[in-house]
Amino acid sequence: MRIALYQPEIAGNVGAVLRTAACLATAVDLIEPMGFRWDDRRVARAGMDYIDHVAVARHRDWDAFAAQVNGRLVLLTTRGATPLHEFAFADGDVLLFGQEGAGVPDAVHARADARVVIPMAPAVRSLNLGVSVAIVLAEALRQTGGWPSAALDRSS
Repeated sequence: MRIALYQPEIAGNVGAVLRTAACLATAVDLIEPMGFRWDDRRVARAGMDYIDHVAVARHRDWDAFAAQVNGRLVLLTTRGATPLHEFAFADGDVLLFGQEGAGVPDAVHARADARVVIPMAPAVRSLNLGVSVAIVLAEALRQTGGWPSAALDRSS
């Protein structure tokens, strides 16, 4: 299981995603260009010292990322065809999230193997990127039995 962020715009959101990924032992792909400098202190502040515990791969653009994808590309989008609770995740899935303000272009939609939506109340547009990643990753790990094993040790 991997998380991929398509041209993220907000450093703090990326930091929060990196922290979540570190805690849940999940690698992250960052598809450039990003809306901030990678060394932006806001990434470090949001990710805290967790950034050292997550595998991060940066890709110069969409084509470079798409060329190396192994497994299904599962796009999370407000234009999704399948509600999150009805989608069956697999171990090798790459969970792709779009830009905070614009999502992903049509060509990226077309490349996705699945388009999934997080059901929400009708009066709102979308969740924060970090929150969306946490919700989807938790469901994907639940379905695939991929929770970090240390969290499952209840002997202490």
